[in-house]
Amino acid sequence: MIRTDRLPSGLTLVSEEMAEARSVCIGFWVGTGSRDEDPVFAGASHFLEHLLFKGTDDRSASAIAEAVDEVGGDFNAFTTKEYTSFYIRLLAENVDLGIDILSDIMWRPALRAADLDAERQVILDEILMHADEPADEASEQSSALLFPDHPLGREVLGTEESVAAMTSERIRSFFDEHYLPGNMVVAVAGDLDHDRFAEGLSDRFGAATGGGTPMRGAPDDRVDPLRVTRRATEQAHVVVAARSVDRNHPSRYALAVLNHVLGGGLSSRLFQEIRERRGLAYSVWSERVAYHDAGFLSVGLGTAPENVAEVLDIVTEQLASLGADGITDRELVIAKGNLRAETLLACEDSGARMSRIGAGMLLHDEVLAIDEVLARVDALTSEDIHEAARHLVASPRTLSVVGPFDESDFDVSALSLG
Repeated sequence: MIRTDRLPSGLTLVSEEMAEARSVCIGFWVGTGSRDEDPVFAGASHFLEHLLFKGTDDRSASAIAEAVDEVGGDFNAFTTKEYTSFYIRLLAENVDLGIDILSDIMWRPALRAADLDAERQVILDEILMHADEPADEASEQSSALLFPDHPLGREVLGTEESVAAMTSERIRSFFDEHYLPGNMVVAVAGDLDHDRFAEGLSDRFGAATGGGTPMRGAPDDRVDPLRVTRRATEQAHVVVAARSVDRNHPSRYALAVLNHVLGGGLSSRLFQEIRERRGLAYSVWSERVAYHDAGFLSVGLGTAPENVAEVLDIVTEQLASLGADGITDRELVIAKGNLRAETLLACEDSGARMSRIGAGMLLHDEVLAIDEVLARVDALTSEDIHEAARHLVASPRTLSVVGPFDESDFDVSALSLG
């Protein structure tokens, strides 16, 4: 059963009891990510993610690590473009420890200047590590093409310059502005008692008040069609993308089916044609990403430089086919079955359930019942998918390439870019 409460502090609490579980997973979801940073603060959300693990006035970083390790817990966090999440998963018998630690770091972090200087180098190394991964660079470059001159096009990590210039005053200011109860959801799933958990959370609440979802400006319709980063790599890494709908759009379920048919599964058109039939790439994939006010669908792969022209032709042809003819009845059945199983299998894990209800409340202000989600997918028709495909194919495309090429090696018009 899923329950939702607004606590006296202003925090939103959502829980899902799992009588069969032996574990509990607790997550604090903060409705601020990298798109909510001024350029001078670029990377602040991710920097804060690191610093909150450095301890509080009462708990050192090593004391927190020892306490979690002693009970076999999993304690981590991640930052996205629109939110930041901190979570701990442990045995249900240790739920009070989980509330203690998460409440302490979320309401009373030390944010010491010495810790900031130490963690700064870790993050700079993380930025360099991503730059050493051509596939990551191609994906980040793709976002910049899709959303030029907009925060959604920036890297979550920030830049070397912005991270190097980050001060403890900026970090504290960013924390005080965004880490407020009205901008947070606490989600918990597993073997728990909702009322007891709510009481424990209220007892540990800090002094912060107020807060709300940050004000956001939507990106305009512009895209930059092409960017090539020349590198002497053995493989060329390619991402083709097109702008799509936001996360609340009615066609989001149709796009999930379309994504599976295009490149989201082993039976998908691109996997079968590029890898299985022609052997042109080891890995080929597609994904759908949706934000508050925008979205995109992208296709990515790594292939030998001499095969790039051929694989781009295949991607272009498959997109054109989907736009012109839609999908087959058999593809619709396979995609629906895959999405159904994927949704139900995720429900067997307390961490996945916590993520589902936490993201649902933070991003949609509701948590749909699993049966409602499955019913919406099951109700889709081939024409629904065809309509979504027509809109996607009509959207301007972008091409991001990292490999031994120059921009002059690509014919933008032939790829239907821009």
